[in-house]
Amino acid sequence: MRLLLVDDHPLFMQSLKVLLNTSGYEVIGLASTGVEALKQARLLRPDLILMDIDMPDCDGLAATRLIKAEMPHIKIVMLTVSASDEHLFEAVKSGASGYLLKSQSAERFLELIAQVEHGGAALPPELAARLLEEFARQSQHVETLSVEGAPAELTPRQLEILSLVAQGLTYPQVGETLHLSEPTVRYHMGEILERLHLKNRAQVIAYAAQHGMIKK
Repeated sequence: MRLLLVDDHPLFMQSLKVLLNTSGYEVIGLASTGVEALKQARLLRPDLILMDIDMPDCDGLAATRLIKAEMPHIKIVMLTVSASDEHLFEAVKSGASGYLLKSQSAERFLELIAQVEHGGAALPPELAARLLEEFARQSQHVETLSVEGAPAELTPRQLEILSLVAQGLTYPQVGETLHLSEPTVRYHMGEILERLHLKNRAQVIAYAAQHGMIKK
């Protein structure tokens, strides 16, 4: 993947660049503010942006909303020292594909980035659990969704795929479970995102949680 790094701490950003380059990723640009991130995204068209939240000029959440509105195909993962629920939920609403803490190990960080590369979400289990709990809390009045009560927009096959993806399976794993090819799974996911007006896997998890589709 071609990556753009956005952080207002030069030493941290250079260290991260070295880690990613030595792990086989191509860092094609650096930015220190949200405004610079938007300019660089327009110019370089990276596959993935690692975005700090707290920055001068334009913070990472605002920059994420701007970039996703203009270039929705670019994946953005928030990389921050803050584990606050407010930032976590706002990042998902803004269209981020993940939320990583700077305090985690380099090994775990690279594992989660690899998940994004293969179509997954970069969310440590403890943060994913908090995210699901919050959406479940907001949706206590919603009854468990069955195939019979499914939204008219989705087919039974798409509901199966949606449920598996929301539970953390990668596209190849979904394909293996349902005996489908990976391109077929990706096609269905594109249809699901379009029909439900969702942007990314994190929002798929939120939707599935709201409708009782995630197995306890």
